[in-house]
Amino acid sequence: MTESRPSAADEPLVTSPLVIMALRPDGFEAVWAVSRLARGTLEWRTGDARGEARMDAFGMTPQSERVLRVRADGLPAGAEVQVRAVTVAVAHPGARHASAWKSVRLPDGSAESARIAVWNDTHQHDDTIRALDDQTPPVNLLVWNGDLCNDWTTPDRFADTVLAPAQRDISADRPLEVLIGNHDVRGDWAFRLQEYVATRDARPFSAARIGPVACIFLHTGEDKPDAHPTFRGRVAFEPLRAEQAQWLREATARPEIRDAPYRLVFCHIPLRWVDETPADYDDEGYDWFSRMSRDAWHDALAAWGAQLIVSGHTHEPALIPADREFPYAQVVAGGPDLDASSAEAATWIDIQADRGSLRLTMRTLDGAVRFAETLAPL
Repeated sequence: MTESRPSAADEPLVTSPLVIMALRPDGFEAVWAVSRLARGTLEWRTGDARGEARMDAFGMTPQSERVLRVRADGLPAGAEVQVRAVTVAVAHPGARHASAWKSVRLPDGSAESARIAVWNDTHQHDDTIRALDDQTPPVNLLVWNGDLCNDWTTPDRFADTVLAPAQRDISADRPLEVLIGNHDVRGDWAFRLQEYVATRDARPFSAARIGPVACIFLHTGEDKPDAHPTFRGRVAFEPLRAEQAQWLREATARPEIRDAPYRLVFCHIPLRWVDETPADYDDEGYDWFSRMSRDAWHDALAAWGAQLIVSGHTHEPALIPADREFPYAQVVAGGPDLDASSAEAATWIDIQADRGSLRLTMRTLDGAVRFAETLAPL
């Protein structure tokens, strides 16, 4: 007697929450995982208005056998929008799934206040992610500042790492901003990560105005030069840094970014560190800070008036004040460990800004304050 196996039609069609990313004044992108070839649309409502988003960049209804992404445009700035995903299996037309309605507040650059939370270096530690999720309040934006994983050695971990980490819906009341860390570009399957991460302009860097806060999101690449033999010719971060240097000049000239009272930069690898001794790459050394990124971006960031760089990577919290050479301070958050007494204890960062000041507080998972910094408006 042979054992019967469930067919694809018996598996749940949708395998993750509906995750809201790439927040913009007039919309966002929604991402969710599926178990088989399916098509997806978004239904939205705000006030008396109703609508549907159902087109990809080439005029098709978005379709995939792994992950669906739908971009919603043309919504009113600052609106409270309710959205749900409708998924229909292609090979089994009878299989249909409608998600629960999810609320999202679109950013409004004229708003007088903003709240942003930051996680980093979770490295697939489910217990740590659950604790972070429990402690982090509703915010305008949750920045997941790199190293979501260790490396992508199999092609089947993207959905449960990015979209349903620790079986949680981390974008509930917290639209998600995913930044790429150096571990996130490692492993034979790392090239697929971009299928699961939505960004504003289909590039791994962007700028956004969240109330009084202008945010620049950058990709610092790997912690060694592209030619390092461990990468086997599979990375090209040096040209990406050069591209971001040119883009920074243009992005920081946009009025809503140029004139913001507060100016923050988020990137996984720090641009400054407490010990800047050059790494010996031939002896298993690696960058604790990204000198290559700083060399490419410093002039543009200084000219813009960047006040604070928020990073992870080292698993060692630090606050490096601004000085004459580097007019921006550097904050570095903790590591992946649940135990607050560990040398690599996890932290989360709470950023609250209003007309009077911007307050950054870094806490460990037992609630203790590691660092606090206050910025005056420019």
